[in-house]
Amino acid sequence: MIDTIVFQDKKAVYYTLGCKLNFAETSTIGKTLKEAGVRTARKGEIADICVINTCSVTEMADKKCRQVIHRLAKENPGAFIVVTGCYAQLKPDQVADIEGVDLVLGAEQKGDLMNYLGNLEKLGHGKAVTTELKDIRKFSPSCSRGDRTRYFLKVQDGCDYFCSYCTIPFARGRSRNGKIADLVEQARLVAAEGGKEIVLTGVNIGDFGKTTGETFFDLIKALDEVEGIERYRISSIEPNLLTDEIIEFVSKSRRFMPHFHIPLQSGCDEVLKLMRRRYDTALFAHKIVKVKKLMPDAFIGVDVIVGTRGETPEYFEKAYKFIEGLDVTQLHVFSYSERPGTQALKIDYTVSPEDKHKRSQRLLALSDEKTKAFYARHIGQEAVVLMEHSKPGTPMHGFTDNYIRVELEHDDSLDNRLIKVRMGEFNEDGTALKGTIL
Repeated sequence: MIDTIVFQDKKAVYYTLGCKLNFAETSTIGKTLKEAGVRTARKGEIADICVINTCSVTEMADKKCRQVIHRLAKENPGAFIVVTGCYAQLKPDQVADIEGVDLVLGAEQKGDLMNYLGNLEKLGHGKAVTTELKDIRKFSPSCSRGDRTRYFLKVQDGCDYFCSYCTIPFARGRSRNGKIADLVEQARLVAAEGGKEIVLTGVNIGDFGKTTGETFFDLIKALDEVEGIERYRISSIEPNLLTDEIIEFVSKSRRFMPHFHIPLQSGCDEVLKLMRRRYDTALFAHKIVKVKKLMPDAFIGVDVIVGTRGETPEYFEKAYKFIEGLDVTQLHVFSYSERPGTQALKIDYTVSPEDKHKRSQRLLALSDEKTKAFYARHIGQEAVVLMEHSKPGTPMHGFTDNYIRVELEHDDSLDNRLIKVRMGEFNEDGTALKGTIL
């Protein structure tokens, strides 16, 4: 039995790096601490507990994690510092040795934070509690509200793919998931709280069902029946797992939005083989054509990695031309970062930092061109926008079903409401279309 008296009147700060899944898990950790009497520290207050949920997708992410730990330790002298997340699982001893760190929790332990806090006594050294990769089996549920309006429902964790450049399977463990019945109940609770939009998150969500014998298609069909939820968005789904039946279902669904995020990583088949991806450009192109045939106005975001080992100038040009020809909306461009223990390190050909930067800039410019063209096609059209909270005196923003950002004048009464608008010209910084309420 945890002595909750220890936590009365305690204050905590939370810092999350990385993906939406991390943000959802941090929110759940915060909810657990709140139930034990811990409140979030206000600006200027010194916290008693610091929780840092880390990322390790790149070397820069590792560096940023260390910087955040040092900064929070300095800003909150005497605080009990807990570090979890991917960096903590991959390098627990290294993290535990960082000055100020008291507790390091791995992937299997992060959902049970309360069991490891003790009486918050600082011992002068960090303690690491992790589970070996092969023994990570636990699925820690998480459904949390973001800073704005939408909720994030964690449906799956871990990955069995072991792409040559990626450490996520080593940080998150094998693919596992919650039960559909439990996830449907969580969606019902969101509806009861007044939530209208849920984003389905995970590491490899299309692989849903490994631990329960169910499928991702079964899941979205069940969630589609939950009354009160107006919108679902599928976060990132592998192209080989985005089946035609899923695309067809979304095209007919009232609740699943015409919005897809599909990782490509490279538009060159030779590089895809080096990456150990499970599809080729022909399959990827088929998925885009299928989506656009059934949902011409669908928003499609695409992940691309530049400068991976083996990506010669010729291979990059091949990839660029392929991506240029895709009817997609936005590119999320990442520069390849070498990660210890990955198979990609066995590939001889390397790309210089200067060339990585040049390739990244070219793709970002292409992305900007595609996004602006997509937005421009919708000027003058009517749409329903779910408005998000904003600070008084600043414009309010919200998104259409197909993820176009719309700007309206500030009005608190619009928060978390679905508003019918006519979309006008771009706003001043070109990040949204100005809306007129109908």
